[in-house]
Parts: sequence; structure tokens; C-alpha cells
Amino acid sequence: MGGIGSGRHWHWDAKSTTTDYRRLDVRRWARDGLLKANAAFGWQWSREGDVVGSIRVAVECEAVRLIYRSRDHGADWQDWNYRVWLDRTPCNLGGERVWFLCPARGCRRRVALLYGGEIFACRHCHNLAYPSQREHGFQRMQRRADTIRCKLGWEHGDDFGAKPKGMHWRTFNRLVAELDNFEGCSNSGFIEYFGQRFGNLPV
Repeated sequence: MGGIGSGRHWHWDAKSTTTDYRRLDVRRWARDGLLKANAAFGWQWSREGDVVGSIRVAVECEAVRLIYRSRDHGADWQDWNYRVWLDRTPCNLGGERVWFLCPARGCRRRVALLYGGEIFACRHCHNLAYPSQREHGFQRMQRRADTIRCKLGWEHGDDFGAKPKGMHWRTFNRLVAELDNFEGCSNSGFIEYFGQRFGNLPV
């Protein structure tokens, strides 16, 4: 078998999104004090309360070693044990920020997140898109409208409500105008998208 990052696994044509993959966040590990030299810890992922994956991590000098098993679409289990180098950069207000150096062959990007298929690598090596990049225009407009409704304390789909207590009228009027615009664009985009996709919609 080739080294880390070899094979067609790295050149899929259809982009999955970052939410389709389990991920490791070096910022979380640093914040939780887990990156102490010679330490070891376990990490796991859960879905609806059930553990769906786990990994062992051994902390080395300026690196972590990832130890786990994986299999692809029902194939035999494969053992993995490899090093991911760490890098550190100073923060503007003191202290330092820790990064992974992507272990995929020829990459070495400095990243905060690694995503796991068979091996853990950056989103570029896995050819992953962010969920927002997969949205249609009308979905993006609706998401912005939902954000404003949340600020106003209004339920999704309700008619316009009252001004929240303590909010200035100028702010309230601006948010209502933005909400009206985003929802109008979303509705128009929805009708246009599905009209093009399925022909004229019945009235």
C-alpha cells in the first residue's frame, strides 16, 4: 500500500462537505490541556448518544500520533498509526496558537481541523466543501432571514412581530427591512429554481 495520501481517495470528483466527516480540532485539544508531552488520551464521536467512532492519541514532542482502525464500505479493518506534526504561531496579545500540519503526502498545510476518512487530512486534501458552498442562492437568503428572526426573537415562518424590549427603533427598522428583503429574495429564488428544474409550477 502507498503512503499517507496516496491513491485515488484524494481525487474524488464530487465534493462532500465538512459535516460529512469526523473531525479533529487541535484548538479544542490545546484548550482542554491535552497536548502535554508524553500524554495519551482517547477521543470519540457520538451521534444521538451512541458512540460511532473513537481514536487513541499519543502526544510526542511537537507532534501527535493517531492510533485507530478503519474500514471502507465493509472491507477488512485496517490499523493506522502515524504521526501528525504540530506547529505554533504567536498570538497578537500574547501566548501562542497550535496548528496541525496536514499529514497527506505533499501537503503540510497549517490547519486547525483535520477530517477523517481512512486517514485524517485537511479539507483540501479530502476535496471537501463547506456546507454553505453547497447552498443555492435562495437557501442562503433564507438562512440570513432566519438569523435576523433569531435576533428579533421571532419564530420561523411567523408574520412580523413586536420590537424586542430594549432594542432601538432604528436597529429594529433596519433589521425588519433586511428581513423583508432576504425573505422576498428567498421566495423569488425558490420559485425560479424549481420552475427551471421541474417546469412551470401549478398555481
